[in-house]
Amino acid sequence: MPATEPPVVLPEAALALPGTPTIKRRLAVMVYEFFLLFAVEMLAVLLYLLVTGNRQDPLFQHGLKVYLFVITGLYFTWCWRDSGHTLAMKTWRIKLVTPGHARLPWRVAIVRYLAAWGWFAPALIVCAAFGLHAKADIAIALALGVAAWAATAWLDPDRQFLHDRLAGTRQIGLPKPVSGEGNSKGNGKGKLP
Repeated sequence: MPATEPPVVLPEAALALPGTPTIKRRLAVMVYEFFLLFAVEMLAVLLYLLVTGNRQDPLFQHGLKVYLFVITGLYFTWCWRDSGHTLAMKTWRIKLVTPGHARLPWRVAIVRYLAAWGWFAPALIVCAAFGLHAKADIAIALALGVAAWAATAWLDPDRQFLHDRLAGTRQIGLPKPVSGEGNSKGNGKGKLP
């Protein structure tokens, strides 16, 4: 009989360390996030227009942009700080963490939010600098900017995006919930009838 080697037992910490979600999965979260954020910002625009009386002066138009930047920042930083994920991230079982902290510190969440503008800001600056106003030109510039920023994950040894590397954060994948657990409704057996 051939001798069998004993199974390798890994420490609990090694088993509990989740891996980095795939780039495709994280980009899918961004698409879902776009739709959720669109709803949040439409409500914010409605409130802004009601408060300002829908004034169209340049001051109010610039004020709306600043207001939306702040509202978007509050949405992301509060979600990251509170639970470690937005609704889109929770749906795709992705959590934002930073080493040594149970919750993301405010400063780190703000730095990550500002650094994440790297997805769009360079393209918007190029459009402004070259006077590009056609929707097709802006779309092409944004697509190139997003593709370039996404490529930063392939250059990173841990497959983290550049804004995560700059902020010192990391996106981790969470395990799938076990079927039937946590279901207190139904027939009392943990499953729906």
